[in-house]
Amino acid sequence: MTIIVTGGAGFIGSNFIFHMMDKHPDYRLVCLDALTYAGNLSTLKSVMDKPNFRFVKASIADREAVYQLFEEEHPDIVVNFAAESHVDRSIEDPEIFLQTNIIGTSVLMDACRKYGIQRYHQVSTDEVYGDLPLDRPDLFFTEETPIHTSSPYSSSKAGADLLVLAYHRTYGLPVTISRCSNNYGPYHFPEKLIPLMIANALNDKALPVYGTGENVRDWLYVEDHCKAIDLIIHKGTVGEVYNVGGHNEMTNLDIVKLICKELGKPESLIQFVADRKGHDMRYAIDPTKIHNDLGWLPETKFADGIKKTIQWYLEHKDWWEEIISGEYQNYYEKMYGNRGERK
Repeated sequence: MTIIVTGGAGFIGSNFIFHMMDKHPDYRLVCLDALTYAGNLSTLKSVMDKPNFRFVKASIADREAVYQLFEEEHPDIVVNFAAESHVDRSIEDPEIFLQTNIIGTSVLMDACRKYGIQRYHQVSTDEVYGDLPLDRPDLFFTEETPIHTSSPYSSSKAGADLLVLAYHRTYGLPVTISRCSNNYGPYHFPEKLIPLMIANALNDKALPVYGTGENVRDWLYVEDHCKAIDLIIHKGTVGEVYNVGGHNEMTNLDIVKLICKELGKPESLIQFVADRKGHDMRYAIDPTKIHNDLGWLPETKFADGIKKTIQWYLEHKDWWEEIISGEYQNYYEKMYGNRGERK
């Protein structure tokens, strides 16, 4: 079994590669990643020399490179994590989000059509549903919730989802989609909320919180998410969408206070900043369908997961300090120069 994992040098993609190599040691894993700002090749250091792993540097929007890879590998499954994913960056520069998230997705599916595939899996987000009111804790996103996007990022992900379902209906492409809540855990890029707060708190820097910090997110430990995708690509029904949620709703402010407490830092470091444009108030996922159909449930309580995450960042300072300094972007050149790729 050969699986192409796009965006595998990013946060969730790399954790998925580690999970799959551990759970399915006989599988061949091929990582396709453009190594943009959020892709860090040093994250994959521990698997780079394994015989059943290959790394290829290319964009999913590069049709020639993608087709060449399919020609060489003839994958059985493609799992597409590759995406521009930071909402703030999408507000500043929407076009690159459309290029990667929509055009890139279509290029991958065209390659699947041309070379054949057992399963194409699109990793999406609960942000395609918009947001929920804070005063209605009884409301949750289900797979039937209408798409209602708030940012260029979520719009580009929603556009990709619709395209994936259209390729299934029009061409019979065997697809599945998962829409997850906010992930956290090891190897999370330090501009996202939890790792940013951990890194800043450890350096006694200000902890910037949007607005009043009342925005609520449902947090999912990354390993639980990887297990869900593993289940979906093997046992999920073709053409279906599965919501993957953590049953861990927390306000941003409560998370920052919890991190301060765990690290023994004063809450006076918290600094409220101007709110994000179009900032969604609450996300909450109902994962009943994936539980009923595939038996999946989140296993990690937030109180345990955040302790594990903080511990990981304490033990891997070299990883995130290199990113904060910008040095990690030189890693590929340093390691491989002009050799193009690593097999």
